Amino acid sequence: MIGSGNAVEDVDLLVVGGGKAGKTLAMDTARDGRTVVMAERGMIGGTCINVACIPTKALVTSARLARRAATAESLGLRLGKPEIDVRLLRSHKEGVVSDMVELNHRQFLDSGMDFVLGEARFVAERTVEIGLADGGRRVVRGADVVINTGTVPHLPPIPGLPEAGVLTSETIQRLDRVPERLVVIGGGYVGLEFAQMFAAFGSRVTVLDHHPTLLPREDPDITEALAAYLREDGVETLTGVAVREVVREDGGVRLLLDDGHSLLADDVLVAAGRDPVTAGLGLEAAGVRTDARGFVRVDDRLATDASHTWAVGDVAGSPQFTHVSLDDYRVVKENIAGGDRSTARRLIPWSLFTDPELARVGLTERQARATGRNIRVARLPVKAIPRARTLRDTRGLWKAVVDRDTGEILGVALLGPESSEVLTVVQTAMWAGLPFTALRDGLIAHPTMAEGLNALFGAWTD
Repeated sequence: MIGSGNAVEDVDLLVVGGGKAGKTLAMDTARDGRTVVMAERGMIGGTCINVACIPTKALVTSARLARRAATAESLGLRLGKPEIDVRLLRSHKEGVVSDMVELNHRQFLDSGMDFVLGEARFVAERTVEIGLADGGRRVVRGADVVINTGTVPHLPPIPGLPEAGVLTSETIQRLDRVPERLVVIGGGYVGLEFAQMFAAFGSRVTVLDHHPTLLPREDPDITEALAAYLREDGVETLTGVAVREVVREDGGVRLLLDDGHSLLADDVLVAAGRDPVTAGLGLEAAGVRTDARGFVRVDDRLATDASHTWAVGDVAGSPQFTHVSLDDYRVVKENIAGGDRSTARRLIPWSLFTDPELARVGLTERQARATGRNIRVARLPVKAIPRARTLRDTRGLWKAVVDRDTGEILGVALLGPESSEVLTVVQTAMWAGLPFTALRDGLIAHPTMAEGLNALFGAWTD
């Protein structure tokens, strides 16, 4: 029930939350001459720009340079040991972020949308009341509504964790020092990127994960190789162990483990997944239902249980990548216009920005074997690629899985320098339905990392 006393404003499109999908759809719709209100509670440009992909990759760049400087003699240069200045690191990161936030804000205004900074809560179907940053109120109803409120870092229910003042992937970016001892709870892609980053900055880093291996969805040969490189870079990894309790002591934070051991750290980073931002949204008033974890329930068209109400990005349970959110925008834009675009059978790539990078698309070897198909597996050490030798960066392993009967590329895992860039070549071939021979025999420029695909698709080990 609407009880604020404010008149209801009707618009063509109401977007709640300004993540990648929502902001792109809002701008497109406004440029088409329709009325649009987008309500965002604080992060202009969304999580990616402010606290996730962009700032972390800016810091990854700094960490990589620190490692290169420390080993520059192999390239004929004597640079000495790099000095880490946290103030300069933060200035670099915040400069990148502020430039992108300013660009996004300008694009919002130029598009003609009504961009509203404030907290939105549903009070009826397709209708929100927005508590404005200046204290005012607005009530807005959309002919179509898109929910794009994203996620926040998850804190697992470990006794003592909240009281210990642990860090998340967001708060660690505001540290004013490099901790001497850092423990990372979680061996997923967020935890591993920060672990290697802070090791490069000078921290003694330990990663804890309750799974038997890091990145448990990946094939063992890939994760074992990556774990070895992390150890070379000073990251200790402890798998198959869980944290039983966390206690703040005078000397730091003590983690009591379920195997009876304990660790003492100056800081603890919790990288244990993310929770949807749905509590307090009033979704029940909108007729929108959530699953057991709080993510908005959607079908493969990203439609919710409520008419003309959609959800996109992380909050809809989509894979938590900005490029997936952008594709969610394409899906919803077409479906709002009366189309029937689906999220089913999307070929989703992902990249882990450790050093070396791990980039993957399609099926792992384990997944491919589970389908019962007759497969072939190729493996190529990165040191076999000439470009890697010129970079003096030969750590890594490339792997491909193909259908033996049809020649179809089922998936690749590329662990090595510049892998995130090379991955798109393979993904494009998979989109086009090209057989592996197209990459084995294709004319690829020398010396590039992508040239390694010629060799990979002839390096059969199974």
